[in-house]
Amino acid sequence: MAEDVSPTLLRRQLGRFLRERRQATGLTLEQAAVQVQLSFNALQRLEASRTVKPRRQDVRELCMLYEVDADETEQAVGLAFRAATAKDEDGIFSLGGLFSDAFNMYVGMERSARRLVTYQEQIPGLLQTSDYARAVFRAFPGFENDEDIQRRIDIRLKRQVIVTRKANPLAVEVLLNEAALRRVVGGKRVMAAQLKHLADLSTRSNVTLRVQPYAAGYTWGFQHGPFVLLDFGTDARNNQVEPPVVYVEGRLTSDLYVERLEDVQRYSELAEAVRAKTLDEVRTRDLVRQIAREFDRER
Repeated sequence: MAEDVSPTLLRRQLGRFLRERRQATGLTLEQAAVQVQLSFNALQRLEASRTVKPRRQDVRELCMLYEVDADETEQAVGLAFRAATAKDEDGIFSLGGLFSDAFNMYVGMERSARRLVTYQEQIPGLLQTSDYARAVFRAFPGFENDEDIQRRIDIRLKRQVIVTRKANPLAVEVLLNEAALRRVVGGKRVMAAQLKHLADLSTRSNVTLRVQPYAAGYTWGFQHGPFVLLDFGTDARNNQVEPPVVYVEGRLTSDLYVERLEDVQRYSELAEAVRAKTLDEVRTRDLVRQIAREFDRER
């Protein structure tokens, strides 16, 4: 990862790691804080990425308490150092390309989010079939090795459990341009299966799917392009687990993270503007199934 990474992104990554490791041990915030002689508020701030300069010794002691192995402990301690020394500037940061450490950071955020709103011009990864994902990866220059492509597909499919799990599934709202339904990715058989899968997923209570039809014209969302808005919800005391963040995938260039509150709010307004030009959920599902039947007839 680049050295000018946002300190808040680094703090988020550190806080998320410590929170997940604590939860894996079954310890409450209060219990963990007592064990390492931190106040409840201090540990809560550390996990919520609100500690401006996290102390390496605190992180090391927490890792010992959570029985984290030596390699990951050193990585966490190093992350604390970088978070404490990095410079915070304008709240908009670029990180490396597809499947880099930057993308792994996004996957961690996605896994921790309570709600995700996204506008896309292709079927988003969380809702893709394996055959559709394979065709997407094959379209990228350099992604030609079958073993490497399969590894990427496996990663993508494993990510999808956050949508389909029984306990606390991620609430997903997908705003799709109609082009995503009609662009042939992988062939008509693949598209028919993908759209049937998409329609089935849209019946889940935690999945909202709405399509922006061609008839909507050249809208604000189309001008901006794809984005993901991640919300992390609140804890038992109604405090934000993490502030919301916007992710814009860079594909072959840098990924973009937007953290400043007023900028995130603009993306919320953008999502609302796109939503206003979409079909409702029932008409969307009908359209998706109709196009799936068309692909079935044509293949």
